[in-house]
Amino acid sequence: MEKILYLLILIVLFLYPTSTYASKEAGTSASLDSQNIQKKEIDTKEIDTFAKKSVQRMVIREVLHKYDSPLASEVDGFINACMQFDIDCYLLPSIAGLESTFGKYTYPNSYNPFGWGGGYIMFESWETGFVAVAEGLQKNYIQRGADTIETIAPIYAASPTWASRVRYLHNEFERVEAKKTAYFHELAAALE
Repeated sequence: MEKILYLLILIVLFLYPTSTYASKEAGTSASLDSQNIQKKEIDTKEIDTFAKKSVQRMVIREVLHKYDSPLASEVDGFINACMQFDIDCYLLPSIAGLESTFGKYTYPNSYNPFGWGGGYIMFESWETGFVAVAEGLQKNYIQRGADTIETIAPIYAASPTWASRVRYLHNEFERVEAKKTAYFHELAAALE
């Protein structure tokens, strides 16, 4: 676990480099301006959250690209809506996968890949739809005890096969995540 934490710290440092302040001096090497450098403690919980979101972002993007989904460029919207309403980040894309083949077949300009409201509810954008459905799932399903795909299914859809088909897609996201996680474990071991 310690190796993974170090790897994640390296990833964070590469993706979000801190600024160093150097004075500009003609004809000499730049010197650091120590008054402007701030020490920052690394919050491991923040790194864990960042790492999890990063992996989920990669996983969702990979699966959506596999299916040539128009939602592939909307991954941050999925992640933000799921984080905002504290729901499984693979639930929304799994439902969209079943209901509209990952956004390929929706009512024109509805931005509703979920079949929400029979698929006829119109949203202003994909992200607005993600937020509305995430909020609806949290308030109308999860908070009332329907907190798994199997318990959501009879409320969400009339089809008796809805849960198994959404579960299949959800499992695909989890398989890709397992592969990515294994890769990062191998990379951490190689850095040892």
